Amino acid sequence: MTRIAIAYHSGYGHTEVLANSVAQGVRDAGAEAVLLKIDNAGQDFDPLLDEITASDAVIFGAPTYMGDVSGVFKVFADASSRAFFTGAWKDKLAAGFTNSHSFSGDKLHALTSLAILASQHGMNWVNLGLAPPNIPAAERGPDTLNRVGAFLGLAGQSDNASPELSPPSGDRETARLLGVRVAQAAQRWKRGAATELAAERDSRKWTPVAAAVTLHTSEMEPV
Repeated sequence: MTRIAIAYHSGYGHTEVLANSVAQGVRDAGAEAVLLKIDNAGQDFDPLLDEITASDAVIFGAPTYMGDVSGVFKVFADASSRAFFTGAWKDKLAAGFTNSHSFSGDKLHALTSLAILASQHGMNWVNLGLAPPNIPAAERGPDTLNRVGAFLGLAGQSDNASPELSPPSGDRETARLLGVRVAQAAQRWKRGAATELAAERDSRKWTPVAAAVTLHTSEMEPV
């Protein structure tokens, strides 16, 4: 089964709501979701790094604080240099999501940081793949998909309320659809790699007997 890691930090629980919705989308697409919560800057990150290495894709998530990913997530990102130096994540798929109180909050900068992290590792970025809502901004309600109109990844918005209430249903569904998209992309990527390996194995099935038969047949053909 295709395996998708979801590595995230959540300061107050709102980003964790999105992480759980992403995981649900991964499962809905028939893949395995592995939730990896980054608790604090002092934890041992090695088990999380190993889980990502064992996965086919990773979806990074972090709240946007002061216009960028949270400091705790940045410590995790720096610790991922262990995988960088061995190329452990090279050619995997990656995507990302973030969340902030305001509709902008410079969330694009946070998403860009996540995409650059993936690029540093030689990973292939999967964008959100949802068009912005084709309705006036004033009419975009809590049920609207991709209501802030992001493209690079999921950009959620949460009020200063309980995570049970915010982010709203539209952002949660957008997160679920991101999980579906990444899982399906990883499944295609994995099938393509398996097909390529099979073709490579077939090309190596060139034995001396087969070579002799080919040579003998060619000698019998008229010149």
